[in-house]
Amino acid sequence: MPVPRSFGTTPHRDLDLELVHGQWPDDISGELMIAAPGTKGDLDYGLFSPGHMLRLSLNPGSFGAAPDRWAWRTKRIESASAKLQDRRPELFTSNGATLMSPFGLPNQANTAVMPWKGRLLATWDVGRPCEIDPVSLDYLGEVGSRSSWGESMPFPGVLPFMFTTAHPAIDPERDVLWTVKMAPGNGGLQVHVVRYGGDGTEVETWPIEGSEFMGTMHTITQTRDWLILIDSGNFKADPGEMMGGPRTVLMDEQSPAFLVRKEDIEKTPPGSPVPMKKFLIAPPTGHFYAVYDDSNGIRVLFEHMDGVDLAFYLKADDLDVFGNPIDPSQVGIYNMGMAPSSLSEIEFDVDTGKIRQTERIRSDETWNNQLSAMDWSLAGLSKPGVHHMTWSGFRPYNISQRALEAYKGKFDAKTFPDQETPCVLMSVERGSCQPIGSYTYPSTDVWAGSPIFAPRNAGSVSDDELEGVNAGGQDGYLVMPVLSDDGFTVDCFDAARVADGPIAKLAAPNGERVGAILHSCWLAEARPAPDRERLRFGDDLDPEQMAALPEDLQNLVHEVATELDAEQEDRG
Repeated sequence: MPVPRSFGTTPHRDLDLELVHGQWPDDISGELMIAAPGTKGDLDYGLFSPGHMLRLSLNPGSFGAAPDRWAWRTKRIESASAKLQDRRPELFTSNGATLMSPFGLPNQANTAVMPWKGRLLATWDVGRPCEIDPVSLDYLGEVGSRSSWGESMPFPGVLPFMFTTAHPAIDPERDVLWTVKMAPGNGGLQVHVVRYGGDGTEVETWPIEGSEFMGTMHTITQTRDWLILIDSGNFKADPGEMMGGPRTVLMDEQSPAFLVRKEDIEKTPPGSPVPMKKFLIAPPTGHFYAVYDDSNGIRVLFEHMDGVDLAFYLKADDLDVFGNPIDPSQVGIYNMGMAPSSLSEIEFDVDTGKIRQTERIRSDETWNNQLSAMDWSLAGLSKPGVHHMTWSGFRPYNISQRALEAYKGKFDAKTFPDQETPCVLMSVERGSCQPIGSYTYPSTDVWAGSPIFAPRNAGSVSDDELEGVNAGGQDGYLVMPVLSDDGFTVDCFDAARVADGPIAKLAAPNGERVGAILHSCWLAEARPAPDRERLRFGDDLDPEQMAALPEDLQNLVHEVATELDAEQEDRG
């Protein structure tokens, strides 16, 4: 069968989960925060729907749950984009690559979530990070004023089109947020580094010399001294398709990587160009993670997406691998992998300009790399021990013949497995990049979500001490949300023994289901967001863009701005 039919159709809602297997560990604590899109609705591409923030409390009896229940709490991100879309949904139309409206392109903030010293940011690839309160899950505002970001893509509107990254980086030693924006340059899109210090409403930007490319940057990563910026290569806009024609633009076979020294940024006035070192990476990659300690060189783990073209979403008239019509519930979900994915570790030599792939995993178990877990403490980033990866399995009912025809000669259905295969959770040793344990789900009916590493006994130490506790990603637990049409569950694994299977399982009562979920993070504790100056939507409105709107839409924008301002004042 295809991925769960409830994946793109089930709305997010609060649940109180119950223990149905094993014993929930006494030495686990904290909160699992998850970013998620809403239901697909009439969208061409399901991942374009407005973002939601989800929270699972790892201790029972929290946030209104009974003493023997675990609180699963959700809230839509009530941004200006979402409020305008609510009021005039007919003005927001899909062209296959994004949503368009007279207000501009909405910031759906539905892909990833990252903590920052008591603060919480929700992100996606086409918008500024949005801050969320970890307790109330309220929307607090976007990061950085429009004027300080500067122009990104030339689409008009009061909602600016910021072509950025879903995975910025928090610098643990400089205590700043690093991200990027792409803007038209002489030879394509030029990359600009963006830095936010955490206070106020302004960011700083630097163009990167010679960084023109024609793709996206879903992730950036960092070492102590370097930012590593890489073209994902797996999602490329096709102007012909946006005008109603067939998709002809294909993903790249290799991607440019730009390494930028942080010291060069810091000594250069904002707005002035900064040099970089350029490399080429193959195959394309969505997610990658550097070892923060670069005293022995620059080493990065890559989760390659060898056969996944994310721009090929499933359409109503598509046929699957077997010649059957695509299940209507799958329309709008991305085309699954047409080859096994790979995982590799690569070393960069900035002096010689050469790279060396040290190790690589690619097998029948590694179809459709999905999401991963690691230890995000400074100690864990500096000396990572284990990387935990979910693979979604071979999913022929979610591969279209249209995509196979476009990649004829590169991917061949004759080489595919004889049947669908289930999800796999695999623990991989960093450095050797070798599997040290894996668990295969017993049924293809389930979809493993975003695992998260929760360190053992984290509730017994202070925030300062927490940075060095149980570092490396093995001394603790993996918490895995699992989606199924038979009901939502949460599996808990011993992070050192994933091959043993779940040691405990939570389940939604009455077989209730959950829709698509994406990246997650772990918080030691959910506290109200600290009191900081935050950007107000009304203060960020561009007078020229407002003047271009009809009077009724101008009034609507002012109404939304007043509502958001009142919500900020109510929160104090």
